[in-house]
Amino acid sequence: MAAVRSAIHLSPLFRFPEPPLTREALAIDVDQGIKGEQVVAAMGRITLSRGAPRTIRVDNGPEFISKALARWSYENGVTLDFSRPGKPTDNAFVESVNGRLRDECLNTHWFLSLEDARTKIESWRRDYNESRPHTSLGWLTPIEYAAAAAAAAAAAKATE
Repeated sequence: MAAVRSAIHLSPLFRFPEPPLTREALAIDVDQGIKGEQVVAAMGRITLSRGAPRTIRVDNGPEFISKALARWSYENGVTLDFSRPGKPTDNAFVESVNGRLRDECLNTHWFLSLEDARTKIESWRRDYNESRPHTSLGWLTPIEYAAAAAAAAAAAKATE
């Protein structure tokens, strides 16, 4: 059985001025260990479709304090906002999502291989984004809220 040591949530780390925080989990990368280069690759995939955020809130894990992520953030004009060591409340939303992932997926499944873990965790991520309304989003799912925010931003830009 493969161990799933690290999973990263990238969406909740984004703080966009517009549209507002959508609470989407845009990616969860699963491997036996996550390196900074893998975070950069995931950020590259996300920014192709969403653009780069202005700020990413991260903890002090080795994948986030890496030279690779520091270089990527500098080259893309992204500020890395590090939480204070030992202060998970600095990133309470991500801690909440990580807790849900752990309780609802990681603790309830046996992972027979890394590919099996990737499949099950991706299924959880899609359910989280597409099927779970949030009170903070006016009872919309994260994907519905993101679509509504993008439409409102496009309409506002069209009237300028």
